[in-house]
Amino acid sequence: MRKEEIYKKIDRLRLDNQSFIIVTDCSLVCHGIIAEAEDIDLACSKELFDSLDWPIRIEDDNEIKYNDCFAINYALYDLEHIDVIDGYHCSDLVSCYELKKLENKPKDKKLIQKLELLVCGQDNYYFERKLREQGVTLIAGVDEVGRGPLVGPVVAACVILPENFCLDGLTDSKKLSEKKRDYFYDEIMRQAISVGVGIISEAKIDEVNIYEATKLAMKEAIAKCDLKPEHILIDAMPLSLDIPTTSIIKGDFKSITISAASVIAKVTRDRMLDELDKKYPMYDFKDNKGYPTKKHLAAIQQYGIIPEHRKSYGPVRDYLEKQLSLF
Repeated sequence: MRKEEIYKKIDRLRLDNQSFIIVTDCSLVCHGIIAEAEDIDLACSKELFDSLDWPIRIEDDNEIKYNDCFAINYALYDLEHIDVIDGYHCSDLVSCYELKKLENKPKDKKLIQKLELLVCGQDNYYFERKLREQGVTLIAGVDEVGRGPLVGPVVAACVILPENFCLDGLTDSKKLSEKKRDYFYDEIMRQAISVGVGIISEAKIDEVNIYEATKLAMKEAIAKCDLKPEHILIDAMPLSLDIPTTSIIKGDFKSITISAASVIAKVTRDRMLDELDKKYPMYDFKDNKGYPTKKHLAAIQQYGIIPEHRKSYGPVRDYLEKQLSLF
């Protein structure tokens, strides 16, 4: 059923538009996330809901309280986050997201993820603001870079930003140009309350595997901060710590603090690979940053490997096994 048809049914109920708020699916329609709605909730205060004489109302129109088009119930809603659309008060995008998260229905899992992307795409301070509303002030973001390359360390950064931090355009470091990253790196280092960097060598990666090495890098970065965070926002990976954490999928895009950590980690590692490029220019590390490009793989076959290569990684391991088979 299309939004307009739902509105017509609501109009026939002669409800006070100021007292009812359209939430969940219909509000999603209003915000352009989906084209049609199969159901709709009208939320009102519990006091209003309890005051309605439902048997009489249902006798007048048996579609009032529930049918396959919409339901009327009471819900907790924030009157400060309401949009008026076609004369009806509709929950805004943030409120839709928070309501869906609160309900946490299995069928809504993908929708919640989509809403989170949309909300954080408009406001990448969302997670930080929610924590500050709870009285948390020292909020850290943690991210890593360098899980995929064949050479060099994995690097993680932990960044604590001030509440008034402002840096327009800051987002996932992978989406920024090198020039932008360098500029943001300097600004983050200037404005941040504390920054810690963790570096785990290729030898340790070979010893414990890249997943465990990444966790070690993150923990080292947190430990190297001058201040102990009260809450840590982490890009995707869960960490077991004595500090409350929130693991956020695509966190380097959704959270400004994780974005800052992403930039610090990437610029730190990229500069290390630039230095390695001066020592071994034939591998083209300045451009590929250690990733398995055609030029890098060809250089391994022509020149062999260097001490900084990760020997547990496929192309390097294959090269070593091939060399052993020659003897």
